[in-house]
Amino acid sequence: MSEEVLQQATPGLIPGSGTARAAKPTRLSPSFISWLQAGPMMLVFLAFFLIPLVFVVIVSFWDYNEYQLLPAFSGRGYTDTFEGCIAQLPDLCTIGKTYLMTLKLCFMVWAITLFVGFCVAYFLAFHVKSKTWQMGLSLLCTIPFWTSNVIRMIAWIPLLGRNGLVNSGLVKTGLINHPLEWLLFSEFSVVLALVHLFTFFMVVPIFNSMVRIDKSLIEAAYDAGATGFQTLVNVVIPLAKPGIVIGSIFVITIVMGDFITIGVMGGQQIAAAGKIIETRVNALQFPAAAANAVILLAITFLIITMMSRIVDIKKEL
Repeated sequence: MSEEVLQQATPGLIPGSGTARAAKPTRLSPSFISWLQAGPMMLVFLAFFLIPLVFVVIVSFWDYNEYQLLPAFSGRGYTDTFEGCIAQLPDLCTIGKTYLMTLKLCFMVWAITLFVGFCVAYFLAFHVKSKTWQMGLSLLCTIPFWTSNVIRMIAWIPLLGRNGLVNSGLVKTGLINHPLEWLLFSEFSVVLALVHLFTFFMVVPIFNSMVRIDKSLIEAAYDAGATGFQTLVNVVIPLAKPGIVIGSIFVITIVMGDFITIGVMGGQQIAAAGKIIETRVNALQFPAAAANAVILLAITFLIITMMSRIVDIKKEL
């Protein structure tokens, strides 16, 4: 009788009772724990990417005049962007040429950074045996990032200018009679500066993929009679594809939206999609700027989707 009274007064403290079993600490499901761990990152992603992106898309369909935004549905931002393009067919209009130039610069920078980044990563992964040296040389690649992009970009101007070190050296050695005009404020200087700024974004992912390649596979390829080139093409490159794709996504997304480097190194003479957005913003034409941002985002997303079809990044990671 006393035990029944005690159970009613203190449920969960009497061993063996049904209430005690119910009072055991509840174990969280693994899926709930996973969502809980990903929660902070999801909140950051939501607050700093998705919500601003939704606002940009909404504003791109607003109307506007010289003084203010008009929150009424309108496609004026898009029609103003492509104004006169249909009448000029089959020739490209100004906006079409601008996007084509952006894609051209992006392709050249991507191709060069891929080549340079792959060579550097290959050297670090397969020719530097010591982990300490690998880490040291990897950190050496980060030294240019100790200064801002603006400083590194401007540093090219006294080097490539008409009276810069390169032209002076070439003239004094007799290789040329007159300074080369295309070294600065040209497509060459833009591509050179972009490659200098963003090659590291290609090196790191490729190097990360290469160091995870089982070295016995390469030895097996050599033992089977494969040449160095055949091993590179049939073993190294396929296994390094995830790093190549990730590095390519980094470089392409950055270059597609860049307008500061293109403006400074191109002498404000080379058009770019990012420059159009900046011009529209300065003119307080925010819906037109948002429309161009949506177009640029769609093109970039299309390129990334095509790359993702080459390699299933989620599966490879």
